[in-house]
Amino acid sequence: MTGITSTKLADGRELIYFDDAATPKPRTAETTTDHRDLPERGEPGEVRFDALTGEWVAVAAHRQTRTHLPPADQCPICPTTDSNPSEIPAPDYDVVVFENRFPSLGPALGPVPEDPAWGTSGPAYGRCEVVAFTPEHTGSFSGLGEARARTVVEAWAHRTETLSALPGIKQVFPFENRGADIGVTLHHPHGQIYAYPFVTPRAGVLGAAARKFYDESDGRQTLTGSLLRAEREDGSRMVMEGENFSAYVPFAARWPLEIHLVPHRQVPDLAALSGEEKDELAHVYLDLLKRLDALYPTPTPYISAWHQAPLDDLLRPASYLHLQLTSPRRAADKLKFLAGSEAAMGAFINDTTPESVAERLRSVIVPDSTPSPAAALAAVSEGARA
Repeated sequence: MTGITSTKLADGRELIYFDDAATPKPRTAETTTDHRDLPERGEPGEVRFDALTGEWVAVAAHRQTRTHLPPADQCPICPTTDSNPSEIPAPDYDVVVFENRFPSLGPALGPVPEDPAWGTSGPAYGRCEVVAFTPEHTGSFSGLGEARARTVVEAWAHRTETLSALPGIKQVFPFENRGADIGVTLHHPHGQIYAYPFVTPRAGVLGAAARKFYDESDGRQTLTGSLLRAEREDGSRMVMEGENFSAYVPFAARWPLEIHLVPHRQVPDLAALSGEEKDELAHVYLDLLKRLDALYPTPTPYISAWHQAPLDDLLRPASYLHLQLTSPRRAADKLKFLAGSEAAMGAFINDTTPESVAERLRSVIVPDSTPSPAAALAAVSEGARA
């Protein structure tokens, strides 16, 4: 079992240590006490209603002063040393989750205003957390061992369950921005979790399509499950298949590199996965990231986005946990930038074909990757399934 220890930082923010199951770490008051003299936490920013689209926009001007690509000896999520009293008081850790010092949402909790119109605004309620994957300043998620990746999966599941129960929260979103081309502000391998007081625009679109499909099948089928079956039957865009998860490049991929990782069983979120499913997920996810990095001589920038069911009575029954892993990299030395059609109209133009990308991902040589006996993974090769 993953060891879990909760404590408080000097300004009252919560910090939680997640220890690898095989190597629990003893925690003392000295190693969990933040001795820094921090200012009191500020009030939440603001959310404003965009009457033109019906969407909420967060205004967080205080984030202009957040830490930006500090040198290694000043990294805020490395373990604390005498010369660098960081956000993490312990001299060592496995995985840590803590409330962001510069949050877009929170720290206060509550609902967004009802019946909004032009000019409606309110406090930016919610919660933003940072997930440090490793105490090592360099590297990436793909370089983690399988046991550490499993600890991260457990942390995601734990935080999803806890944050979903907070007042006013409507959606919990774990994600990772990796690489300077994506716009990261810290080199240290880490991700984030946002707990929103509203259903986000993208989740609303996906949720509406899923609910329509669900209703038209009289609640017998889900849209994501149907797409998974279709992709597995076709086979040309499959990347890998396991006992509990499969990964494929979607038929209508928007990005030069786009992979969807989907559980075979409909679950609303990471918290609903079984222990066996979490075990396989740690293996499969590492394999996917290694494949992405093996495509080119240098590491591939990406956004790893976990789509979980909104906490909405209408949308949740039809929703289906899945990962969307995307990268703007279209060649070794080229990136896709969102220009007029994509940025202004939301009409994407893909410079690659999903079938060719899937073939490359299947055939790439993945360093230090061995099949997991428990997951019994089989990379799909040579086109369509028999």
